Amino acid sequence: MSILPPPRRPIRELPDELISQIAAGEVVERPASVVRELLDNALDAGAAQITVRLSAGGVRAIVVEDDGAGIPDNELPLALRRHATSKIGSLSDLEQVGTMGFRGEALAAIGSVAELSITSRTADGPHAQRIDARTGEMAPAARATGTTVEVRELFFSTPARRKFLKTDATELGHCLEAVRRHALVHPDVGFAVWHEGKLVEQLRAASAEQRLRDVLGADFIAASRPVAVQVGPLAISGRVGLPEAARARADLQYAYVNGRHVRDRLIGHGVRAAYEDVLHGSRQPSYVLRIDIAPDRVDVNVHPTKIEVRFRDSREVHQAVRRAVEQALAPSRTADAPGDETGDPLAEPMRPSSQTVDAPPSPMPAWRPPPQIQGTLVLQHAAALHAREMPPDWPRSPSAAPVVNATPVPASASASASTSAPTEEWPLGRALAQLGGLYVLAENRHGLVIVDMHAAHERIVYEQLKARLGDGSGERTIDSQPLLIPATFSATPNEVAAAESHTATLARLGLDVAPLSPGVLAVRAVPAALRDADAVALARSVLAELSEHEASALVQRAHDEILSTMACHGAVRANRRLTLEEMNALLRDMERTERADLCNHGRPTWRQVTIRELDTLFLRGR
Repeated sequence: MSILPPPRRPIRELPDELISQIAAGEVVERPASVVRELLDNALDAGAAQITVRLSAGGVRAIVVEDDGAGIPDNELPLALRRHATSKIGSLSDLEQVGTMGFRGEALAAIGSVAELSITSRTADGPHAQRIDARTGEMAPAARATGTTVEVRELFFSTPARRKFLKTDATELGHCLEAVRRHALVHPDVGFAVWHEGKLVEQLRAASAEQRLRDVLGADFIAASRPVAVQVGPLAISGRVGLPEAARARADLQYAYVNGRHVRDRLIGHGVRAAYEDVLHGSRQPSYVLRIDIAPDRVDVNVHPTKIEVRFRDSREVHQAVRRAVEQALAPSRTADAPGDETGDPLAEPMRPSSQTVDAPPSPMPAWRPPPQIQGTLVLQHAAALHAREMPPDWPRSPSAAPVVNATPVPASASASASTSAPTEEWPLGRALAQLGGLYVLAENRHGLVIVDMHAAHERIVYEQLKARLGDGSGERTIDSQPLLIPATFSATPNEVAAAESHTATLARLGLDVAPLSPGVLAVRAVPAALRDADAVALARSVLAELSEHEASALVQRAHDEILSTMACHGAVRANRRLTLEEMNALLRDMERTERADLCNHGRPTWRQVTIRELDTLFLRGR
């Protein structure tokens, strides 16, 4: 049986109301979308105090009051029309948007799916005027200078969409998050949120740091570091969380461009790249970053909700974000080993780094690792350096009496230690013993320091390799290993295009990938350090990233991964017996090394146990 085609329908213009409802589907997803749009307008009006009143999580009612400039009486009807705005008037204005809102469709879209009214008064107005979006009727009203927007019965005209909303508590949570996103980047504006007549959030105007503390809590401030750098036309500021404070979910990540909250993959990728060798597993970093850039270098008109942007020079932004975050994370706490006796020093705030993204790396010990790095030689050299740097009266143990498996320090050495230089001269203190062939025990002014010797030495070797062999950003190439039999695979058009257009980059990565025939690529060489890897899988992964991300970041990551592998093999192994001199040399190297708090895989290298914690453990003073 044949199926008849549907009857042809004539082309016709859609009614204005249906057009607005279609537009509302792009702009208004839930009550939080309405709150976001109305907050944008209030901030553009110069408000110093904004109050949000909600009912049923914003489904029944959303009222946003501000003390901004207000809307003149003759412009109130225009404010409700589609694409009517005071923010832009020409294409040049659109290319240099400096306001939060500019599309002129939010109020019209909201009015098409809810009951909307606006009450506003200017500074020179005798009284306020109220306009109803449905009828267009205006009437005098009483209120001070500013604007009140009332939105009631959201989605009453599109009941099908209302069924997709969650519980009132969930919608309230989204509305509060929308307020917090605005509040983080506008600390000079006060915000108050009421729900069902109860005050649920109040943020008074404050300094930027105090606003961060009010919104994200003191724990975030304590477990993060400040970022404040200028990179050419970019200014990057905010705070980035310490790797140890990483979270299971990406629920504490805020990125702003010229004061506008955005979800940008480029910025997120740049931040993640900075955490690559300090995060463990799939943990997610926390951060609040603001990027200020000339308006003509960023396009904000790429998404109906203005949540996405497009940069003129994406590589510039990506590199600047990555380097700024890397520099903030670089200083190691081992250089200071803070020890508030109330808890783990790794949860304490750090002093701001004075480095900028253009600052040179911290000086490393002047040694060049041999081609095949041996932990024994490295430690012997470090011990020699340490011996030259130690105070004359520092305790030394005979090389013939290594300390292993928690063997106590010889009595003579212990007695000497008690009268030698004070432990505060060395942040990580002096070595006492080796425990289980895995850990170094040391004493500093705060108590006991426990060091994972393999993890710590792995980070030291890794950072020294990066300093001596380059960071992958120059013209250095990674040694390659030709394959006896080339590995071939059927490639997609994107993979073929990437292989042909990135030949030089692939060569720098130690890869030789070339077309063998239409739709087939051959892998003729792979990085020497990865010669046992699956050549085809490696090539496809690299080609996919070359197609999606800028090449230099990929070279940097591949370069660092190879150096990390070399460092892991070169680090001192478990059950290796260390002398006191070698253990102290390891501690001193940790104090000089960037990112020494974590190994290359994101695991901690040391922990502090304070005297107060030991007293509590043994019930002393009770």
